[in-house]
Amino acid sequence: MININADIVSNKSIGDIFLGDNIENYLIEMHSNHVVRSFDYFLPDNEKRMAYVVDETITIATLSNGLITSVGCNEKYKGCYMNSLYTGMRMSDLIKSTDNQRIFNGSIIINDDFGFSIDLPEPYDEIADDIDQVPLDLILKVMRVADYSSWKPKK
Repeated sequence: MININADIVSNKSIGDIFLGDNIENYLIEMHSNHVVRSFDYFLPDNEKRMAYVVDETITIATLSNGLITSVGCNEKYKGCYMNSLYTGMRMSDLIKSTDNQRIFNGSIIINDDFGFSIDLPEPYDEIADDIDQVPLDLILKVMRVADYSSWKPKK
């Protein structure tokens, strides 16, 4: 069951929707119990993907074969990451609650956890290269789980 109160689990799930599952496992429940909007989109390399937006709260991204590659949520979501981070929190609270924050590809990575990210809103997704460039009163509205291991700096 899709659950907007479920914990956000790095590289695993949001809303009890799991990375690596096929979207087919969720479609009956999604269409029976939720308002769902879906659309195709293309990556820069022209690879086609599908997105499913559930109750304007959870966004599920899939490959063309239905494999779930990313699950995101916005400020309507009620669950937390690591019992302390939640959508709608201020940047200052994020900094107080975590040891390390870094910006990669318009997203914030927390404590070098490359299975979880927080989207930077416009224009900071394009202009901020360092956490110090993000205003402390900025509200962070979108969190996401996916495999971001390719972003990990090489040692």
